[in-house]
Amino acid sequence: MTLQLADFTGLWTISRQIDDRRAASGQGAARLAGTCDFTLDSEGLMQEERGLLYMPGVDTPFEAARRYLWRAEGALITVFFDDGRYFHSFDPCQTHPEAYHDCTPDRYEVRYDFSKWPIWRARWRVIGPRKDYVSVTEYWRAPRAVLD
Repeated sequence: MTLQLADFTGLWTISRQIDDRRAASGQGAARLAGTCDFTLDSEGLMQEERGLLYMPGVDTPFEAARRYLWRAEGALITVFFDDGRYFHSFDPCQTHPEAYHDCTPDRYEVRYDFSKWPIWRARWRVIGPRKDYVSVTEYWRAPRAVLD
């Protein structure tokens, strides 16, 4: 499979599960349901995620949002935080590319899965003195009704 930056353009539905290994046992995982919109900007794509985050033991979900910048750099896709700081790079031609980001004292490791494109996943493992969780997000094209 040969993916390019432009293949990500458009609106995706997302489902995320966050398994916090430091949370009290029996609490369950946090869940996020929402959308991820990849829109063209002057240098590549702006990724904007929005959704409702459901936390274990909390009755009311709350809105969550985040943004990243995706850029084509040679054969790689490089992801930046929305303020322009480098986050990580990956090879979109690999079926299961991996990358990491050290944010001392924490380490973020990602493994993408493009084997069922256009359904794809990002699995993050985050480890640090106060962090120990796995976050898995599945992306699929948003239904037409969401686009209208």
